[in-house]
Amino acid sequence: NGITVAGENRQGNEINQLSDPWGLCVDDDQTIYVADTSTHRIVEWKRGATSGQVVAGGNGQGSGDHQLNYPEDVIIDKETDSLIICDRSNGRVVRWPRRNGTSGETIISNIYCWGLTMDEIVSPLVPFRRGHRTTLPFERSSPTS
Repeated sequence: NGITVAGENRQGNEINQLSDPWGLCVDDDQTIYVADTSTHRIVEWKRGATSGQVVAGGNGQGSGDHQLNYPEDVIIDKETDSLIICDRSNGRVVRWPRRNGTSGETIISNIYCWGLTMDEIVSPLVPFRRGHRTTLPFERSSPTS
């Protein structure tokens, strides 16, 4: 049996609820970041919390730099201390600052994105389903020590 760690108060759009959570990631402090698809937001749940905090989107469904449209996945880019978000219905991948970010920056556009992962040198990899390929949003760099 599993333990509910986020959104145990039925489906909804309140800060203690989730609506169609899709992708998630966990940072080194055991904070969980959830792509809450139907509420067009990324919600941060600190370990032991009974409610979350919106850290990206949450400004209604849309295509503005401060909005998301059915985000499907989220990963952490430790190098830039930001979230990389698969913003599916906007056809883009967005980099959003983890601390006090009010808007994101599109790093890949015109992409049909369903998921994200990081490679061994900390570059986000994006499976491009319709193009049958994997995309790097920017030039690779060497890992830092």
